[in-house]
Amino acid sequence: MTTIILTSILSIDHLLPLMIAKYGALVYIGLFAVIFIETGLVVFPFLPGDSLLFLCGSIAAMATHTLNPIWLIVLLSIAAIVGDTINFEIGARFGHYLSSPRWQKWIKPKYMAEAQAFFDRHGSSAIFLGRFVPIIRTFIPFTAGISKMHYRKFIIFNVLGAVAWVNLAVLAGYFFGNIAIVKAHFELIMIAIIVISLIPAILMTLSRKRKDVRIDAEK
Repeated sequence: MTTIILTSILSIDHLLPLMIAKYGALVYIGLFAVIFIETGLVVFPFLPGDSLLFLCGSIAAMATHTLNPIWLIVLLSIAAIVGDTINFEIGARFGHYLSSPRWQKWIKPKYMAEAQAFFDRHGSSAIFLGRFVPIIRTFIPFTAGISKMHYRKFIIFNVLGAVAWVNLAVLAGYFFGNIAIVKAHFELIMIAIIVISLIPAILMTLSRKRKDVRIDAEK
């Protein structure tokens, strides 16, 4: 499964231009759907987020393609905001039920624990910071909903995080995605984006493990 997902992410730089050529502006709907599902449905944390936004930005910079960077930023920011809002509501209304053992096949306890630890550590700002961490990005609004975070505070950080994340990733692709060395090694760049974006989650996991070891040693 992991191999299939990774292969799909790495081949998207070939697939997306073909889809643009075939479907034109309808591709915006597909891109909106991917970002919405990745941020809005807690069972799809593996969908491409950072790499897709970067790729869209780089394609928008090409004169031969029709993607508009302004439209990308506006539509995908809305997708990210609405996605997190839906995820928050699902967590608030059904979170405790969906956290039960019967759902563990779809909603991994490990990811839930990492999101909860991230939320406990950063408080309300976790909604903003979580945008930049894969997996955590999908689980944070769900966790915030379960924790009964005040909706007004949530929506502020939700909007700020979505706009910052989409702008940063799309504009990075727009200005740097077509540099010769980046184009020549685009698959490696995609891997690098995935790896770099996972670093915060890895560091958080290692930090928690060191803390657990220290607590056990003190006992």
